[in-house]
Amino acid sequence: MSKSLNIFLPAISGTVLCLGLAYGLASRDYGSEKITSLESRVERVSARASEASAKAEAEATRAAELEAKIAEVQAAATAGATLTAPAPAADGSYGLGRAALPVEIAAWDVDVLPDGRGLPEGSGDVFTGEEVFAEKCAACHGDFAEGVDNWPVLAGGFDTLADKDPVKTVGSYWPYLSTAFDYISRSMPFGEAGTLTPDETYAIVAYILYSNDLVDDEFELNHENFSDFDMYNMEGFVIDDRETLEYALWRAEPCMQNCKEQVEVTMRSTFVDVTPEDGGESVMNHGAATELPKFTAAGPSFVPEAAPAPAAATPPAPAPEDQPAAADSGADLAAAGEKVFGKCKACHQVGASAKNRTGPVLNGIVGAPVAQVEKFKYSKNMAALGADGGVWDEATLNAFLENPKAYVKGTKMSFAGLKSEDDRQAIIAYLKSFE
Repeated sequence: MSKSLNIFLPAISGTVLCLGLAYGLASRDYGSEKITSLESRVERVSARASEASAKAEAEATRAAELEAKIAEVQAAATAGATLTAPAPAADGSYGLGRAALPVEIAAWDVDVLPDGRGLPEGSGDVFTGEEVFAEKCAACHGDFAEGVDNWPVLAGGFDTLADKDPVKTVGSYWPYLSTAFDYISRSMPFGEAGTLTPDETYAIVAYILYSNDLVDDEFELNHENFSDFDMYNMEGFVIDDRETLEYALWRAEPCMQNCKEQVEVTMRSTFVDVTPEDGGESVMNHGAATELPKFTAAGPSFVPEAAPAPAAATPPAPAPEDQPAAADSGADLAAAGEKVFGKCKACHQVGASAKNRTGPVLNGIVGAPVAQVEKFKYSKNMAALGADGGVWDEATLNAFLENPKAYVKGTKMSFAGLKSEDDRQAIIAYLKSFE
């Protein structure tokens, strides 16, 4: 047994020695690789640290520059230096667009100031304005600026500014003539804004002044006399100084919760049918205090129901072809004339409280001498016709109403006339009812 062990011991020792040598060699190679890997990592970390250090230095430099710039701006502001100097001119351009031409700048620069600055050169007289107005403006504003349906009235209203519902026209209310010129030039005619020439605009403005009895029929408006014209209501406007004189007296912190136990409506709004489709009169909805609902946390006390629409009138049956229609009675003809007179209301009044407006009062006109209404300024030719003994009989009225401008040259009544014989007879019958 001991001999056998002695035989194997040298062999085992040799094997162990070989294994030890192999392990030592393997460990040496692994250590070398590990060292190489660690050295590579150290190099990368060092590189990153260098980059971070350089970036930190750059940012610190930039921060110092910004702080210096801020200090410079603050010092300039403290010293009162201007900080709105124009930017320095660039060396060259981006190659986009082109310089605006003088004619383009002139086309954009169309605002007109009350002292006449911005006005284009040009002129226009009343008679030319009448023709342009009839062609381009009368469809909405009437032949003599009286307004059509609910389109704005441009003339009259001088005696209404103190009323509850004043008539604010160009003549009665606007403080500066430049407002009319600027607005008409920019926005009119409706649907064709900007198509009027300066001469046409001057003429239209002159005609509007004439329709308001602010100039005579020979007046010519131009860029030289424009600023000399003072409007009727020029002194009717004041500077709003309530912020400095009144606000501090009554202004307080508003109540934001539980301010009132209930809210009660004290007035109803008025609804106006603007430019009705049928061209009829405007309809106002007047509400009574008994119809007003009260609103509480539980809801409204009641909601008024809309009034039922009126039933459509049944048209009269046509007269047989072999039987002539009955002639209208005098009352029916006068009633028809009242509707036609709607075209005249902007300038003429009738009745007990009638006053002269753009046109004279027409009470007792049928059979009266021409141009005899007191305190009304007639045109020269109309006054001459009256001085020659002219009388407004039915034949004369019929001829005048058909074409006023042709019957009396230069008449202030610029209405185009009533082309329908039935309309003329109806309005004469209506005027005869006011003696």
